[in-house]
Amino acid sequence: MSYDVIVRNGLWFDGTGKPPQVRTLGIRDGVVAAVSAKPLDETGCPEILDASGKWVIPGFIDVHTHYDAEILLDPGLRESVRHGVTTVLLGMCSLSTVYADTEDAADLFSRVEAVPRQYVLGALQQHKTWSNPAEYVKAIDELPLGPNVASLLGHSDLRASVLGLDRATTRGVTPTDAELETMAQKLDEALDAGMLGMSGMDAAIDKLDGDRFRSRALPSTFATWRERRRLIKVLRKRGRMLQSAPNVAKAQEALNFFLESSGLFGRRRGVKMSLLVSADAKSSPGAVHVLGPGTRLLNRILDAKVRFQHLPVPFVLYSDGIDLPVFEEFGAGTAALHLRDQLERNKLLADPEYRRRFRRSFDRRKLGPTLWHRDFHDATIVECPDETLIGKSFGQIADERGIHPLDAFLDVLVDNGERNVRWTTIVANHRPKQLDKLAKESSVHMGFSDAGAHLRNMAFYNYALRLLKRVRDAQLAGRPFLTTERAVHRLTAEVADWFGVDAGTLREGDRADFVVIDPKGLNDDVDAYHEESVPFYGGLSRMVNRNDEAIVATAVNGAVVFRNGEFRDGYGETVKSGRYLRAGSETRLKTPV
Repeated sequence: MSYDVIVRNGLWFDGTGKPPQVRTLGIRDGVVAAVSAKPLDETGCPEILDASGKWVIPGFIDVHTHYDAEILLDPGLRESVRHGVTTVLLGMCSLSTVYADTEDAADLFSRVEAVPRQYVLGALQQHKTWSNPAEYVKAIDELPLGPNVASLLGHSDLRASVLGLDRATTRGVTPTDAELETMAQKLDEALDAGMLGMSGMDAAIDKLDGDRFRSRALPSTFATWRERRRLIKVLRKRGRMLQSAPNVAKAQEALNFFLESSGLFGRRRGVKMSLLVSADAKSSPGAVHVLGPGTRLLNRILDAKVRFQHLPVPFVLYSDGIDLPVFEEFGAGTAALHLRDQLERNKLLADPEYRRRFRRSFDRRKLGPTLWHRDFHDATIVECPDETLIGKSFGQIADERGIHPLDAFLDVLVDNGERNVRWTTIVANHRPKQLDKLAKESSVHMGFSDAGAHLRNMAFYNYALRLLKRVRDAQLAGRPFLTTERAVHRLTAEVADWFGVDAGTLREGDRADFVVIDPKGLNDDVDAYHEESVPFYGGLSRMVNRNDEAIVATAVNGAVVFRNGEFRDGYGETVKSGRYLRAGSETRLKTPV
């Protein structure tokens, strides 16, 4: 029989961690039909890829995206697919669009993920046809998807739909027993529909958008552990997982996740948990030394299944003025971000009393880690109407003017128009030695791209390629810290197994989601800064990655959708390559051999 696609003579990685071999792959009906050491019969094959000198690996799995609105406007999700991602997960950080009505969902999502609310609301008003999880899954699956999609149910979405957004974000309000059982029932329905589990958010840093309840924290942050335990009980019964983010201001509460994950205390089994963290944060330089050993110890003692999501590249942030989520750590920062009008915000930033209040909270050192290191000497201006300031840090300007760094920061914003000043800093993962250690740390898994969110703040769509570049560079320099096959496993089958997604391997009988990589293209371009206009967001210029020399081709369900820097005709519009991957479908062994 003929093949639909043949990938000839590539260095083939199957995703399980086995050493690679030069093989030719034959793809038929969306499945890997042959993996051969000998040439395959190419007669009648319409698409042949010569992968000589290239790597052929399973498609990357991005386990932490916020494409929940973008997928309705551009189902191709091009920014991920062009970098080899063939499966994305939605519904992270307690945010999904399953149960909440359109206005509530827009208020929950927009400010937290820094996507203009008008476009989130418009996308939902135009495309939301569902009222329950089964209808949601069906609606997503009927889109002309580029990559495969799986999703979680967001706790904030769930809570708001039962309590109403007002009650769900009012301190002291707890669900009645009947309401709590309704939440558990709705979660069960989501799992029945094929969702992977539930996502939460403990940190009260994230705030609502809109006019009705603007600047309140997300609903999930108001939940008690009694409420969380009831919902985790559903996950345990169904063998599903939880994604969440501990409150860094109350680091001791992270222990609750281990306790609830535990398979002890008369429970049948543990619950897999994936927790968000900046593994090597500048604000807490010692934390990285206890994260891995501490997590492994607690997992062993408590028979728990907790891992932390790790971005395996330097965590570089950009900001236009004060439009950065880390400022929500301060009450004064939230007060400024509460104001949408530029003139009103500038007036507030110039107010002496406001500055005194901001300085008091800024200078106060809390116990435990914070998201941002608060060092304005490590915050460099990259764009500014006053060109003499470009390239300087706010701390340097403060030293020159003899003022507090926060005052220098606010002065520059007020003098030049707050949103006209663009600056950058690295908040985490800045030490190569620690990055190398984390790359092989079993208590973390690779993820946390936030793809589709924070459009002006960061771009990690290609984090998998950047990890592979670091691995390859270290090998060429004679100081290897990870084998390429192990890196591939960590980016594919390992996370697929943890989240319960049928993906991540590339063997005979597997779905043919694969990437062809030219290792010579793993050059400095993978770290370069780029912006691209987004037509479905009103022409907003967002940060992206552009390193097309690395990806020769990306294929989803056996269809080559991206090749030599170009998407196939009709991609994401009339051509459907991806599908919704429901939990509970047959999965194969993904652990390393």
